[in-house]
Amino acid sequence: MIIQQHDQDITTPTGLMRCTVYRPQAEGRYPCIIFYSEIFQQTAPIARSAAIMAGHGFVVLVPEVHHELNPIGTVLGYDDEGKDKGNNDKFTKPLEAHDSDTVAMISYFEQEDYCSGQFGAMGVCLGGHLAYRAALNPCIQAAFCLYATDIHSNTLPCEEGNDSFTRTEEIQGELVMVWGKQDPHVPTTGRQKIYQQLMDTERNFTWYEVNGQHAFMRDEGDRYDPALALEFYAKAVALFKNTLHKS
Repeated sequence: MIIQQHDQDITTPTGLMRCTVYRPQAEGRYPCIIFYSEIFQQTAPIARSAAIMAGHGFVVLVPEVHHELNPIGTVLGYDDEGKDKGNNDKFTKPLEAHDSDTVAMISYFEQEDYCSGQFGAMGVCLGGHLAYRAALNPCIQAAFCLYATDIHSNTLPCEEGNDSFTRTEEIQGELVMVWGKQDPHVPTTGRQKIYQQLMDTERNFTWYEVNGQHAFMRDEGDRYDPALALEFYAKAVALFKNTLHKS
């Protein structure tokens, strides 16, 4: 499908947040996917990923995940300076603020005439964690989480007992968890811990471990695996086609 895009600034409890909206040009009401970026916010690879998903008949929302900590429109570079700033932001913003961002997006976009009122979540790296976290919200019907960091280690700031791992049993929608076995950020023991928690809490999930590195979906840099990326875009589309139904 041919798509269009525009920026929409929405009010959250922690300040104004810019969302970039990618959606089909054709008139109609489409399911929404909240696409959570990595620590660098909406880089060119994130924008291309969002466009790919939107072209399959979805409204894709890309929020600035650290909007409280940066001027609107900030994009960090894939370099040491950008990585240091992004990681500092990641360890500064509490999960509770991400929760209120998700509520604000759902509340705003469910009123838009191009949104069907169904919501899913998708993300990479930090965004994979935020997609998993978003699935704690009962409005999120499915989440596609790519190499989600900091779930197993409980290293993102939050109130005691409010970490994503501990609250796994609250997830009601369908999950797809994708991991690269060569990813140093989530080692084998970390993946095993998350898998066991999903099993113990009897969540509805599908699990993939592939021979890939961290950020194998990102179409810049030497870790990009085009074949794997194509495979998992297709799996993401299939998940949301099966779980988010047009009204």
